[in-house]
Amino acid sequence: MENQQDFDTYVATNFRWNFGANVMDIAFYMLGMSFVSSATILPLLVSKLTDSKLAIGLIPAIYSLGFLLPQLLTANFTERLRYKKWFVVLVSGPGERGPWLLMGLIVWAFAIPYPTLTLLCIYAGLAVAMGSAGTANPAWTDLIAKVIPVQKRGRWAGVAWSLGALLGIGGAALAGRMLANYPYSKNFGLCFLAASVALFFSWVGLALNREPAGLIVKPHITLSDYLRQLPHVLRRNTNYSHFLISRSVAALGGMAAGFFMVYGFERFGLSGRDVGLLTAVFTGSQAVANPLWGLLGDRAGHKVVLVGAAFCMMLATGVALITPVAAGMYVVFALNGAAWAADSVSAQNVVMEFAAPDERPTYIGLSNTLQAPARALAPIIGGLLATALGYRGMFPVAILLAGVGGLMLALWVHEPRHLQPHTVAPATTQGG
Repeated sequence: MENQQDFDTYVATNFRWNFGANVMDIAFYMLGMSFVSSATILPLLVSKLTDSKLAIGLIPAIYSLGFLLPQLLTANFTERLRYKKWFVVLVSGPGERGPWLLMGLIVWAFAIPYPTLTLLCIYAGLAVAMGSAGTANPAWTDLIAKVIPVQKRGRWAGVAWSLGALLGIGGAALAGRMLANYPYSKNFGLCFLAASVALFFSWVGLALNREPAGLIVKPHITLSDYLRQLPHVLRRNTNYSHFLISRSVAALGGMAAGFFMVYGFERFGLSGRDVGLLTAVFTGSQAVANPLWGLLGDRAGHKVVLVGAAFCMMLATGVALITPVAAGMYVVFALNGAAWAADSVSAQNVVMEFAAPDERPTYIGLSNTLQAPARALAPIIGGLLATALGYRGMFPVAILLAGVGGLMLALWVHEPRHLQPHTVAPATTQGG
């Protein structure tokens, strides 16, 4: 692309195609994840492999650390790529999607005779899958920013995640039937294998993107020089620093989310079919909430959506704490799904608006890496509190932190859409 006009023309010409390709990617990805939901099915599987509550908390911790930590290390590399797609395709195919097939085969064959070995293999598979996702994420986010105009990103995210949630309802229902009708451990193995098929079609959608060449490519700098400039980002853009602190507090408030299913299973004696129904409620609430959050993000900004996420999580934990009947768990998972939907729609969209275009990968990587400690520690702290105090002792702590994090976002952070993005390092413009 020689100039901005050519770039904009290419994006407009291919917008419908790219909109559809990325909807396909997200929708099939969510379908796949509904078979191995980290909110319902994976915690239940781990609870069958071990009695440790801390082991359950390690599932979301590995998700967070694996996904968030690598991003700052790849952001520098990403900013030097004129095309992002093929890097994302190569990393997210075998690295992000492949491990689910291997985990399914291991669960099928070894969960009964070797539960500890199976658990370790699940942890290793999750670490590889999430680490690959995190490695690719700065480039993927920049790819989305290139092919989906800012005024339509909320709409795209709402449609994609909503369609994915609708497909996920069917996936959750099928997962529930497999859990109820097949013996352990083949039932969980089938869930992993079904996830692998859906994730393959997600990868195809990703590969179908038509990406324009980038107008701005930053010059090569060493990793050490790149890392040394990052504190300047935080010092100069104080609103962004306030955002990171607020989101970290809200993330600590999510410590209870990974334990909702096991809590319901232990307190109300939920069956395999109940697990499928609650997973369907979890994904169905996302189908309803995603387009609403997307419209709100486009019109009012994505910060307010993330405030909504924090308060939905606070309410979900509150209902879990006070409900005397199993039916209350449906409300818990509906609110939990609404919180997840808000995060899916707006967590990365809002970061794009803090940054100048040539620094989007840096901001994405910085945001996710700096939030990794809070997101990883939250479920571990939750597991330790649940072990020491029980779930009903841990839940009030989570409620307090989620509420404080939501208030900090609402009152301490300005909507970045209405502010000038901060540029912290020069870039070179090259024709293409």
